[in-house]
Amino acid sequence: MNHADALALVRESLAAVVPGPEPDGLGPDEPFREALDMDSLDLLRFVETLAERAGVSIPDEDTSRLTTLTDSAAFLAERAS
Repeated sequence: MNHADALALVRESLAAVVPGPEPDGLGPDEPFREALDMDSLDLLRFVETLAERAGVSIPDEDTSRLTTLTDSAAFLAERAS
């Protein structure tokens, strides 16, 4: 999976689990948890949705790497390759 595909999947997964503002307005390095007012349950649903849509496993210890669009897409591209 290339970076652009991974980024699109991250945005789609965020939009699927976070009500309210669309992730399109997020900056690439803006921490989305704060920007989208995500609580811990929202973050868990995001990680589960992302893993399911990408067909990859995301261990609990790697969730700290999923904080921005850039970091999440890089993680996903690396994991899905």
